[in-house]
Amino acid sequence: MTSIKILADIPESLEKIISADLDLYEQSHGVTVNYRQFALVLLNENKEEIGVLKAYTAFSEIYIDDIWVHSKHRGKGYGKKLMTHLENHFENKGFNNINLVTSQFQAPEFYKKCGYTLEFVRQNTKNPCFTKYFYIKYFKNKQQTQGLRG
Repeated sequence: MTSIKILADIPESLEKIISADLDLYEQSHGVTVNYRQFALVLLNENKEEIGVLKAYTAFSEIYIDDIWVHSKHRGKGYGKKLMTHLENHFENKGFNNINLVTSQFQAPEFYKKCGYTLEFVRQNTKNPCFTKYFYIKYFKNKQQTQGLRG
């Protein structure tokens, strides 16, 4: 008989098994997951962290998890600065696009101003502030090499 349990954290030993098995599956399709987490950290003149953009790469895409600018420093263009740095860093590196999801109460208009295209909206009819907006921005580079096995 099978059972299911919920874990707050996956043990490292299980992560290794999952990773190895997924790697074999991806190899059979000529791709690699190319998964890497990273963060861009914005420092002020006193070297204090005032903004962070958390993201990860997967296959040929970049996914923004979170963007935060300290409440004392909002409205000064720092969010845009983080977004622009992310785009410039990954331009011409073989990636296809950057994806993100934001809620109605967060910053859907901010991402439009940053040049992201709204792909679709998932309405939350019970609580509209949790309506989700899915955005994408494609890189201009013509060659997509990330995520492919060489």
